Amino acid sequence: IKVRYLHSTIDTLERIEILRDLRSGKFDVLVGINLLREGLDLPEVSLVAILDADKEGFLRSEISLIQTIGRAARNINGRVIMYADTITKSIKNAIDETDRRRKLQTKFNLENNIVPQTINKTISDILYLSGIKTGRKSTKDTVRTRSEKKLSENAIMEMDLSKVAYILSGLEEEMHFEARDLNFEKAAAIRDEIKRIKKITNIETAGMGNEGRNIHKRRKRA
Repeated sequence: IKVRYLHSTIDTLERIEILRDLRSGKFDVLVGINLLREGLDLPEVSLVAILDADKEGFLRSEISLIQTIGRAARNINGRVIMYADTITKSIKNAIDETDRRRKLQTKFNLENNIVPQTINKTISDILYLSGIKTGRKSTKDTVRTRSEKKLSENAIMEMDLSKVAYILSGLEEEMHFEARDLNFEKAAAIRDEIKRIKKITNIETAGMGNEGRNIHKRRKRA
């Protein structure tokens, strides 16, 4: 079984790559170590295993267990296994609450002729990155509101490097914004577009603000 690990020392970009690799099937098991539970919207996950579920504490409280259990709720075949020597109050309450919600959902489904299905969210369900339209106000709005088609290689090569640096700066800002919002696929796609533009222009690091633009202007004159 192919396994990857996710823990608090992994930076945002590597975390994005790991989650995307899990969705694309490059490995089978993701082991989370001392992590919060929210935000992992992964419909491919059909089994969540909680180790040391009876170790009472912040990551094994009733709320934490409920949230962790919820990571398997997006898959019709989702299951959760809690490994424990004893059934703690938190475990019992989490199971009782999950059962209560399941009964309500089942009743609603029957009354409305709803057949549960796994959430369909394609791996490529991401924005084309040259023009990200988020509706958020920013100094980089000109970057996000241009055509949604990717800039061609020729168009990028014809740009002044100061403009390229400005575009990269805006994309980096948007990438970190999406990562903070836990929109990891969008952030990963933006990262890929940044890499593509850097490769085309032979720019190693995107400029940030006026300082970055000045650096690229000097490189162009050189």
